[in-house]
Amino acid sequence: MNYTPQMKNRLKRIDGQIQGILRMMEADEDCRNVVTQMTAARTAMDRALGLVVGTNLEECLRRQIESGDGTTEQVINEAVQMLVKSR
Repeated sequence: MNYTPQMKNRLKRIDGQIQGILRMMEADEDCRNVVTQMTAARTAMDRALGLVVGTNLEECLRRQIESGDGTTEQVINEAVQMLVKSR
């Protein structure tokens, strides 16, 4: 799979957000601010996940079909399950 620098940078930013949330918790910040930051981190993770799935799903499926690892129906079911889990 191709994990682009853009994908990796998104995860590094999310890691920074998580570290910031932990610092907020350690400093006993107001829970509303902590929850706001947690929601922002979750949204960023959802977007990063969408980018990875959208970019690599077709490649993964083609490789699996070409290698003969399962029927087309199995591959499609796996793809659907991956998309469902990403939501």
